[in-house]
Amino acid sequence: MIDKIMMYMQYPNVRYALIVGILIALCSSLLGVTLVLKRFSFIGDGLSHVAFGAMTIAAVLNLTNDMLIMMPVTVISAVLLLRTGQNTKIKGDAAIAMISVASLAFGYLIMNIFSSSANLSGDVCSTLFGSTSILTLSVVDVWVCVILTVAVVVLFIVLYNKIFAVTFDEDFAKATGNKTERYNLLIAIVIAVIIVLAMNLVGSLLISALIIFPALSAMRLFNSFRMVTICSAILSVLCAFAGILISILAGTPVGSTIVAIDAVVFLSCYVIGRFTGGIGK
Repeated sequence: MIDKIMMYMQYPNVRYALIVGILIALCSSLLGVTLVLKRFSFIGDGLSHVAFGAMTIAAVLNLTNDMLIMMPVTVISAVLLLRTGQNTKIKGDAAIAMISVASLAFGYLIMNIFSSSANLSGDVCSTLFGSTSILTLSVVDVWVCVILTVAVVVLFIVLYNKIFAVTFDEDFAKATGNKTERYNLLIAIVIAVIIVLAMNLVGSLLISALIIFPALSAMRLFNSFRMVTICSAILSVLCAFAGILISILAGTPVGSTIVAIDAVVFLSCYVIGRFTGGIGK
């Protein structure tokens, strides 16, 4: 098996897939802890469906780079979702459900009406659950992912205290003079960017798992925000690395394999936390 892995590592596309997969997993895990604690976990699910709808529009327009539509549409939707979720008449979970279902329905409808592909079900399945397109990344795609990852990590480190305050007690943070709306908006935009990048890795339906599972796993072991974040990042990177390698060796879907490993790790952490009381408790 080691020889087989080393053989695959000689191909640039495999190395690119591993790099991008690890970077996306790292970014997802950093903000995943905040989203879980703020009970806003399914923002990833809602925005991924928006990205799916934007992708179908780009496909109909025959754009060579669908990011030109996906990125701005998803970011704008993240802002609108945040604003709508703060409305007293439409709560956060209702806003997510509304945008999620509408985007998914319109995207599938557009794909059915205007698709020129003879394999519509295959195209939809690969978009929703991930495909082998992660193995067709270019050097430009890798560098874009590297630059955005560095930006996300730097922002998280610089604004760590502000994010911590907004996560645990937003009302108190606002009372002490913090611009909570600004930081919430920043979190929503960064999540939108991560989701667009992750579309080729796990597909639009599985992105939420990439955000939620590592955070929940780390919470079974630690009870401090810092340690949960660090543990979440480590678990997410390891699961993404293992998932991509297994999918390449076994020929399984990349996204499903990564999420399956995330689920197994969560169950393992749950058992460990159940019987030991947690490493950090």
